[in-house]
Amino acid sequence: MNASLLRWIPRAGSLLLCLVFWQLAASYHWNLLLVTFSNVPTPLAVVQAAVGLLDSGKLGEHLSASLSRIFAGYVAALVIGVSLGVVIGRSKWAEDLLLPPLEVLRPIPAVAWIPLAILMFPSSELSMVFITFTGALFPILLNTIHGVEGVDPRLVASAKSLGAGRWAMLLEVILPGAAPSIITGLAIGMGTSWFCLVTAEMISGQFGIGYYTWESYTLQNYADIVVGMLLIGVLGMGSSLLVKHLGGFFTPWQRPQGKA
Repeated sequence: MNASLLRWIPRAGSLLLCLVFWQLAASYHWNLLLVTFSNVPTPLAVVQAAVGLLDSGKLGEHLSASLSRIFAGYVAALVIGVSLGVVIGRSKWAEDLLLPPLEVLRPIPAVAWIPLAILMFPSSELSMVFITFTGALFPILLNTIHGVEGVDPRLVASAKSLGAGRWAMLLEVILPGAAPSIITGLAIGMGTSWFCLVTAEMISGQFGIGYYTWESYTLQNYADIVVGMLLIGVLGMGSSLLVKHLGGFFTPWQRPQGKA
């Protein structure tokens, strides 16, 4: 049997065990110390809610709204985060000037940005894109800085001795050397951008997966809440895996080490 196929057996088994536990806990209303499953819907109820969402025709609107906000905010964070990361990683002057205010802004959670974003931008759509942007920016920025600072100085010295100019140094030494860290930051940033988008949609959205989840909570449609949560998890995981695979495609010289 193919080795990659063999790896899927324990993965599928772990998911199956989680489903069995969920079914038993929700069906028999288990109370486990501080956690109660009395109001948790069963997997079958969640499947029925998902079918109902598909039949309503609103799934496409929710998905397109969330994906468009993610794409806009993430692309902006990618461009600005990588650019600033390279500049800060290569220049002590830029690090002293730019990094302190960015470090002050970095710990602020997405929900704290929402009132200010609503005041700053003329539409709720732009404010949600901005919150998504802030979520993705800092993982991309910090990993880019780490990757640029971690480039072997001997490679830089060798390139200079061979007459490499500033742009050749950047494109042929710095960016390839920092690429693994940058790709890691891009994958993490994609996950955090989903988290921040859902927070924004719960308050300011009219369509979107986060809005659907919050609306389901206010209407006490518990199975729909789980549908929204699972959609967020699947979309976030899928988009992060896509970023990692694209990163591996564009950096074929960087092969991951095998695991025992």
